[in-house]
Amino acid sequence: MSTSPLPPQGPMDEADMAEAIKNAQQQIGTMLVRARKSIAVRAATIHPDLKPMGFSAMMLLSRCGSMQQITLAQQLDTDKAVVSRLLKQLEELGLISRTVDPTDGRAMIVALTPEAHERYNSTQEGARQHLFDRLSRWELTEVRRFADLLARLNEDLD
Repeated sequence: MSTSPLPPQGPMDEADMAEAIKNAQQQIGTMLVRARKSIAVRAATIHPDLKPMGFSAMMLLSRCGSMQQITLAQQLDTDKAVVSRLLKQLEELGLISRTVDPTDGRAMIVALTPEAHERYNSTQEGARQHLFDRLSRWELTEVRRFADLLARLNEDLD
């Protein structure tokens, strides 16, 4: 990555733009494959039987705190029945607790157990250190620009 400002853009060459977008798509694909592998490894670190979808549920619960089971299903963008089975497994592994929502007796509140929080945070620290080790080789302005570009991509993908 260059730390110099971007040059002013002239008329867009469609072939160049198509090639650049193709390259970006390939790099994103590579990053997604590596992220899936990382999630699988981190899940297994928490518990050998934990699947990546369970890790994703733990990630949401860690970031957002306890929530209704239906909200978790919506956040995971998956079916209520799938989440119900997933939560049963997580509960059997001692990673979550489910309690009746005091404001709505029909709903269940899902929360990470203290041990699950600890295990999850441990995987976060390891992943953060791994990323730090890689990105600290870059210039500070490059890291900031990278973060800005990722934020912009995330906004544009919504």
